Amino acid sequence: MKNAFLQALALALLISCGGVKKTQEALNTGNFGQAIDKSIRELAGNKTKRGNQPYVVLLEDAYGKFVESELREINFLEKEGNPANLERIYRKYTGLKEVQNRIRPLLPLPVYEENREARFAFREYDREILSVKQDLSAYLYDNASNLLEQATQKGEFRKAYEDFRYLNEINPGYADTREQMDRAYRNGLDYVRVQMINDTRQIIPERLEADLLNFNTYGLNDLWTEYHTNPLDEVDYDYEMQLAFREILISPEQVSEKQLIKERQVADGTEFLRDRDGNVVRDSLGNRIEVDRLRTVRCNFYQFTQQKMVEVMGTVNFVDLRSRQPLNQYPLSSQYVFQHVYANFDGDRRALDNDLVALLDLAAVPFPSNEEMVFLAGEDLKNRLKNIMTRQRFN
Repeated sequence: MKNAFLQALALALLISCGGVKKTQEALNTGNFGQAIDKSIRELAGNKTKRGNQPYVVLLEDAYGKFVESELREINFLEKEGNPANLERIYRKYTGLKEVQNRIRPLLPLPVYEENREARFAFREYDREILSVKQDLSAYLYDNASNLLEQATQKGEFRKAYEDFRYLNEINPGYADTREQMDRAYRNGLDYVRVQMINDTRQIIPERLEADLLNFNTYGLNDLWTEYHTNPLDEVDYDYEMQLAFREILISPEQVSEKQLIKERQVADGTEFLRDRDGNVVRDSLGNRIEVDRLRTVRCNFYQFTQQKMVEVMGTVNFVDLRSRQPLNQYPLSSQYVFQHVYANFDGDRRALDNDLVALLDLAAVPFPSNEEMVFLAGEDLKNRLKNIMTRQRFN
C-alpha cells in the first residue's frame, strides 16, 4: 500500500512538473497567451495549493510580457496610420481586456516564498476600445458599401454580406447595416427551382410528394442556397433541381408457409418413484417419494409470412438555367419491404418455445395498397435526397 502511494505521488509530481515545464517553454518562446491560458486553468482548480505556486509566478511574468508586447505592437500599428490595421488594433485591445477579466476572479494570488501577492498592472481599456470600434465601424461600413454597390457576381455580394455581418457583430445597429446586409444576402443567394417528374406508370401519392418537397423539415444549413418548390414569378432562378422518378417496381402479395414439428417432455401429474425392481422408493422417514410424471407431447406448428416489396428508382438532376447545361446527376433509389408473420398449430401447444407461442396470438392482416407501399418508401427516399442536396455545391 505504501509503495502504491509513493508511486502515485511520484507520478503526480512528474505530471505537474511536465505541465510547468511546457508553460515555461511557452513563456520563453514568446507564446505568452498559451502560458497565460495554462496557468489560469491550473490555478482555477486550486489557487492556494503549494504545488501550483510555479503557475502563480509564471502567470505574473507572462501577463507582464503579454501586455508589453501587445501595447508595443498597437503603438506601431497606430503610427503606421493604415485604416486596414484598425481591426487588428481593436482585437488587441479587446484581448487585453479579456485577459484581465480572466485573471481578476483569481485574485489575490499569494507568492509564499516571497511573502507577497502576485502583482498585475491592470488598466481600463474601454476608452480605447470604444474609439477604435467607432473608427473600425466607419471603415468597415464604407468598404462593404462600396463593394455592394460595385458587385456584379454572387461571390462579391457574399463578401459584402460577410463584411456587414462582422460589422453588425461588433457594433449592432450601426447605421443601416442590417438593411444593407439583407440586400447583400438576397443578391448573393443561389435560387433553385424544383421540378418533380414522374416517368413511371404508377401514381406518386400526394402526401409523399408533399413530404419530399417540404424542405423545411430537412434541416439543411446551406446559407447561400434557397430551394423553391413553388417557383415565384419575381425570382430570376439560377438553377433547377429535377427530381425524376423513372421506375416503381411493386411485387405481388405473397404468403409463404413453413411447417415445424416440435416435441417436448412435459410434466403430466405425479407418480411414486420406483427402483429398478419396481418397488416404491421411500425417504428416511418411510414416506413414499413422489416425482413428476413426464410424457412427450407433440405439436405441428404452421408459420405464415406475408410479404410485399416496392422499389422506387430515379435520378436527381441539377441544371444551370443560365447556360442551359447539366451540372450533376445523382441516382436516387429506395426499397421498402412489408412483412408480417403469424401462425397457428395442431396438437399440444406445450411443445412450443415461447417465441413461437407469441406468434399464435397474431393473425393475417390486410396488405398495404400499392400507393401505401410507395409512400412507406418515402422516409428513406427523403434521407437520400437530403444527402444529395447537402453534397451539391453550386459555386
